[in-house]
Amino acid sequence: MAFQSAIGSELAQLLLNPRSVAIVGASDDATKTAGRPQRFLRQAGFAGTVYLVNPRRPEVQGERAWPSLSALPEVPDHVFVLTPTGTVIDTVAECARLGIKLVTVLASGFSESGPEGAAREQELRSIIMQTGIRLLGPSSLGVINPRARLVLTANAAFAEPDIPTGRVFVASHSGSMIGALVSRGRARSVGFAGLVSVGNEVDLSIGEICAATLDDPGIDGYVLFLESLNHGAALRAFAVEAAKRHKPVIAYKLGRSAAAAEMAVTHTGVLAGEDDVADAFLKDCGIARVGILEALLESQPLASRVPLALGKPAPRRVGIVTTTGGGAAMVVDQLGIRGIDAEPASAETLAKLAAAGISVNPGRVADLTLAGARYDVMKGALDIMLAAPEFDLVLAVVGSSARSQPELAVKPIIDSADSAKPLAAMIVPDAPQAIAQLTAAQVPCFRTPEACADVIAAVFGRRSPLALAELSGTTTGSEARTLSEAQAYELLDHLGVPHAPCVTTRIDGEAPQALPFDYPVAVKVCSAEIPHKTEIGGVVLNVSDRAGLQAALATLRANLAQCAPGIAADLALIQPMRQGLAEVLIGYRVDPQAGPIIMLAAGGIWAEVARDRSIRLAPVSVTTAQEMIGEVRALKTVSGLRGKQRGDLPALALAISALSQLALQPQHAVQEAEINPVMIMAEGRGVMAVDALVLKR
Repeated sequence: MAFQSAIGSELAQLLLNPRSVAIVGASDDATKTAGRPQRFLRQAGFAGTVYLVNPRRPEVQGERAWPSLSALPEVPDHVFVLTPTGTVIDTVAECARLGIKLVTVLASGFSESGPEGAAREQELRSIIMQTGIRLLGPSSLGVINPRARLVLTANAAFAEPDIPTGRVFVASHSGSMIGALVSRGRARSVGFAGLVSVGNEVDLSIGEICAATLDDPGIDGYVLFLESLNHGAALRAFAVEAAKRHKPVIAYKLGRSAAAAEMAVTHTGVLAGEDDVADAFLKDCGIARVGILEALLESQPLASRVPLALGKPAPRRVGIVTTTGGGAAMVVDQLGIRGIDAEPASAETLAKLAAAGISVNPGRVADLTLAGARYDVMKGALDIMLAAPEFDLVLAVVGSSARSQPELAVKPIIDSADSAKPLAAMIVPDAPQAIAQLTAAQVPCFRTPEACADVIAAVFGRRSPLALAELSGTTTGSEARTLSEAQAYELLDHLGVPHAPCVTTRIDGEAPQALPFDYPVAVKVCSAEIPHKTEIGGVVLNVSDRAGLQAALATLRANLAQCAPGIAADLALIQPMRQGLAEVLIGYRVDPQAGPIIMLAAGGIWAEVARDRSIRLAPVSVTTAQEMIGEVRALKTVSGLRGKQRGDLPALALAISALSQLALQPQHAVQEAEINPVMIMAEGRGVMAVDALVLKR
C-alpha cells in the first residue's frame, strides 16, 4: 500500500481535527457512558461545533439537542454513535445518505459475539463499500487530540482535566488502554499528540490511521497496543513510511502464550505459531515489541536514538557503568534472559579509565563503587565509555544517591546526553525527582531492571523495514490443493532449490530394470491425495536392489489398501538414500495477517519439541538467510565449532533465499511450501531436499 499524503491528511483532519462533531444518543446524565463525551469536550474547551442528537429530549446537559442527524443545520465532520447495537446499522446508513464522511461506533456485539453479530458486521462492511463512508470501530471508545482539545471519548479515565500534551501518538485495539496510558504518562511526565481506540477495525485499521498522521510535525513517534494483526498489510506499509521519516514505532502485542497452529497441514504451521509469526512481523517492520506495559512509555527516547540501520549489523553490545554492583547485576541478568550480553570493557578502555584516575575491575560492569557518586568520576567514565568502539549503547546504573542527591546523581548523565552514541540510565531506588530530571532532559531512563532490559532488547531487535519487498498477488482466499512430491520437485527446480534425484514408476507395475542412480534407495507413495506418507505406511527405506524394489512396491500397495482405501495413488517415487551432516526444515507460508513468511528450523524428531527456529517476512536476501542460520542453535554443530566438520551453510542460505522468492511469484499461487528434511552436506558439497510438500491456491 503506497502512502498517499493527500488522503491521509483528510482522514487525519476528520478524525483528529474535526470542525464539528455530532454525538448520537447523547445522555442527559453526565456520569453515564453516553453522557461523558459531551462533558469531556466541554471540560477540555473544544472550540469546534458540538451537535447533540437525542430524539427524546430537546436539551441534553443544558444544551440544545436535535431529534435526528437529518435535522442538523450542517453535515458534521465526525459522528460518534453511542446508541445500542441494534440501532447502529440504520444510523451508519443514515450518515452515509447525508454525506457524513466519518463515523465512530461505540457499541459492541458484532463479529466477536457469534453468527448474528458477524452478519451485522457484514452489513456495516457493505454500507462502507457501497458508499465510501469511513468507520472507526465498532467497540471504539473514541478519539483524543489534546492539541485540538478534542476529547471525543466515553472512557472514564478522561474525566481528569489537563491531558498531558506531547509528541507521541497512540493507537490501541483496547479502548481502556488509552486511558491507562494517559494516567501512567501523567505520572512519568509523558504527553501525547493523540490517542485513538480502534476497536474491531471493520474499516479503519491501526496502520491506516497512523499512516494518516505521518506528516504531522507534532508527532515524533508511535505507541501501539495490539490484540491482533488483522490488517497486517496496512501496518506494514505504515511502518515502512515511519522508518523513512525516522519516527520510531513501539508495540505491546497480546498473544505471547497463544498455542501453535496445531491443525496446520505442514510442520511450518505448527512450529511457526501465531505469536512467533507476529513477533517476526513486528521486528521485520522495524517495530520494537515490548513485553512489559511500563516499557511502552519508557521506550520512545531510546528508540529515537538507536537508528534503524539498513544493511548493517544489529546493535547488541551494552556497556554498563554503575555506582551499585547489585543494581547493575540485576540489569545484566535481565539482559541475558533476553539474549543481550553486557559487553566487558576492552583492555584499551580500561587503560584509559586508569589513566584518568578511575579505578574499575575487569568484567562485564564498570563498577565505580561509591566514588561514582562524584560528578568528575561518573562524567569521566561516561566520556571514555561513550567513545569506546566496543559498545553500541552505554547504560548508567545509579544507586541510592539518585534519591538522596538527585541533582548531583544524574547531572553527569544529563551532561553526557548529547553524545553520538546512545546513553541510557536505570535508577535503582524509587527516585521520582531523578527520573523527572532525566525525562525532562530527554535521556532514556528506567525505573526497573526488567523494563530497562525489555526496552533495550526490543529496540535492538528491530530490523529495517526499508528492505521489505513490495508484494502483490499474495492471497489466502481460495481452497488449497496439495501437489504430489514429484510436482513439488518441479517447483523447486524452477526456484533453483536443489533436491535429490528421483524417478517415478507405477505402484502396480514392474520395478524398473535400471535406475539413473545407485542403490540403496527410498521408495515413497507419490500422490497429491496423501501429503503425509509415513502415516499410512507409504515409505520404504534402504531398498538395496531390484528385487527389494519390487517387494517395496508390493508393500506400498498393501499398505494403501489397508490404510487409504479408495484414495488415488498410482505412482511411487524412487530416490537414492543420502546422508548429510545435519537436517533442517525450510518452510514458506502465506500467513493470513502477516503475509508471506519464511522459516528455518532444526530438523529431526525434536524439531517440534525444541522449537529451534528462525522466522522472517519473505522474501529474504542471502545475507538475511545467513542471519537466520545463525539463530538456529542446532546448526552450530556444523559451523566448525570446536573443530567439527563444517556443513555447506552458504548453500543452505541460497536455498532459503530461493524458496522465499515465492513471495514475489504470485503466478504459482503457493500457500505453503515445506522442504523437510533438507540434508546439509559437507562444506562445498551443497544441500539436498529429500522431501517436499506444497499447497497451492
